[in-house]
Amino acid sequence: MFNRPIAPVDQAQLAEALKPFGQTKMLPVGSYLDEEVLEWERDHIFGGWVALGRVEDVKKPRQMKAYPAGQGGVLVARGDDGVLRGFENACRHRGHELMVCDGQTPSPTAEARAIVCPYHAWSFRLDGTMIGAPGFKESDGFNPADYPLKSVEVREWNGWLFANRGDGSFEDHISGLDAILERYDGANLVTCESHTYTVEANWKVIVENYQECYHCPSIHPELCVVSPPDSGLNVDPQGDWVGGAMNLREGMTTMSLDGVSGGTVIARLDEVEQRTVMYIALMPNMLISLHPDYVMTHLLVPISPGRTRITCSWAFPEETAAEEGFSPAYAVDFWDITNRQDWAACESVQRGMSNPGYVPGPMAPREDGVFDFVNYVARKYAGE
Repeated sequence: MFNRPIAPVDQAQLAEALKPFGQTKMLPVGSYLDEEVLEWERDHIFGGWVALGRVEDVKKPRQMKAYPAGQGGVLVARGDDGVLRGFENACRHRGHELMVCDGQTPSPTAEARAIVCPYHAWSFRLDGTMIGAPGFKESDGFNPADYPLKSVEVREWNGWLFANRGDGSFEDHISGLDAILERYDGANLVTCESHTYTVEANWKVIVENYQECYHCPSIHPELCVVSPPDSGLNVDPQGDWVGGAMNLREGMTTMSLDGVSGGTVIARLDEVEQRTVMYIALMPNMLISLHPDYVMTHLLVPISPGRTRITCSWAFPEETAAEEGFSPAYAVDFWDITNRQDWAACESVQRGMSNPGYVPGPMAPREDGVFDFVNYVARKYAGE
C-alpha cells in the first residue's frame, strides 16, 4: 500500500486538529511558522492543482505568461492552433527562467511566435518543441528534438487558468462547483481592476479568516451594514473546496459601501443568487466571491511562512464593462477597505502565534467553515 509523506508538524497537535467539529483545535502552531512545513506544503499541497490567473491573459494565439505555482513557475502559452499548453518555466540549457513570473515584477502578457530564453537565446515553438540554440549547429550529437520544454498540465475553467504537477483529475478537484458557478458565466466576465497586497501572515491564516464571519462585528463595520454577519449557511464540500453563502440585507443589491450597485446583475442568476454572496475557497490558493453583479477573486502565493502575496481581481459582465462611464470603484473601494481590515487582523494573528506560549485553540460553533478548511489541511498533513 502506498503511504503518503507525513508533514513535519507536532503530531499531538495534529491529532487534536483531526478531531470532529466541536472537539477539534486549530492546526499545529509550527504549520504557520516553520519553513520546513512550507516546503512540505509546496510539494504536497501546492504540487497538485493550483489557480494561476484569468484566461484573459492568454486568450489569443501566440500569447504567453509565466505564473508562480508551488516549487517553481509555470509558463502558459496559446499556440496558433488555439490550444493552451503549460511548461516548466526553465530553459533546457541552464535553467534560466523563460519569462519573469507574474508578481515578481510587473509582467505583462507577451505575444510572440516562439518562446526565447533571454539568457542564451535558446528558442522553442509554442508547443514546447525546440527550434534551435545559437552555436550548436555544428555540434556533433546535439539534436533539438532531445530538448523540448518540460510539460505541465493546464486547464481552463470558468475563465480561470489552473496548473497541475500531481496526478489528481481536475474533475475531482472542482467536483460540485460547476453547479454553483454555472449561471455566473465566468468565461464571459472581464477583469476591470486588480490589486496586489503583501500580507505578513501565513497563507492558511488568510484562508481561515475568509472562511468565517465570526470576526465581522469586531472589524468590518462597513460589511455588516450591507450583509448580516450571522446569515447564510456553509455548503458540504464535494471536491477540494469549502464555502458558503451570506445574505444581503433588505434594500441592498450588492457589496458596496452603500449597498448600491454601479453595474448590472449578471444575466442568468436566479432569485436566490441575486440576494446572496457566495464565498468559496478552492484549494489551495484561490478565494472566489460570487456577487450578484461581479465576481472577485483572491489568488494567494506563499512567499515565506509569515508572508503571502495576494492578487485581488474584480470581474464584471462584458457588456457592463464596455458601457461608457462604467467604473468598478463601487466594488473595489468596498473590498479594498475590507481586505485591509482582514490583512491587519491576519498579521496580528501571525505575530500572536509566534509567542512561545501559544498553543492552538478551539473553534467557535460558528466556525464550521474554518473546520472544513483545517480538516482538509490536517488530513493532508496526516498523509491521507
